[in-house]
Amino acid sequence: MPDLVGFALASLLIELTPGPNMTYLAVLSARQGRASGYVAVLGVALGLATMGAAAALGLATIIGASPALFAILRWGGVAYILYLAWEAWREADEPPEPFPQSRYFVQGLVTNLLNPKAALFYVTVMPNFLAAGEENSGSWGLLAGVYVGIATLVHLAIVTASGMLEPVLTKGVGRVVLSRTFALILIGVAAWMLWATRITPT
Repeated sequence: MPDLVGFALASLLIELTPGPNMTYLAVLSARQGRASGYVAVLGVALGLATMGAAAALGLATIIGASPALFAILRWGGVAYILYLAWEAWREADEPPEPFPQSRYFVQGLVTNLLNPKAALFYVTVMPNFLAAGEENSGSWGLLAGVYVGIATLVHLAIVTASGMLEPVLTKGVGRVVLSRTFALILIGVAAWMLWATRITPT
């Protein structure tokens, strides 16, 4: 069996460190409310689970070993986050309008399907908790399930706490300021992701 306890602790520490998902979910929940944040968490979880399944099948290792594929994933993720930033900035000048909750599910999903940090986690961190001879799809899938479960619990806690700010921050000028701030934060997240993934794994 893989080292589940050690891996769970490592996953928890990684998820408690500020990153793209934490930033996106916190600001989204403060801007659109808890319901939208919870829906986004489902999308994030599915995205991470899909990446975990890809790792179990060896696809993440292939991406990590291919500079061209990793570059496509890296720049695709950065471009999508910048697109979300542009949307947030544009919406600040428009009257408030309800969006279908599926919008936030798709955003959470696509953001993580194009997340090079998730691919790096599955390629560089997860193997350290597999003993020699245990690197099979079942062991990979088990660790991926543990990681997705812990990440989802942390994300739900972030959404629950951040959602309490929504009634205060989404009225009048506060809404415009929050939308513009959200856009700038997303630009910062894109820049951080670009810098953090500048070295292709080998």
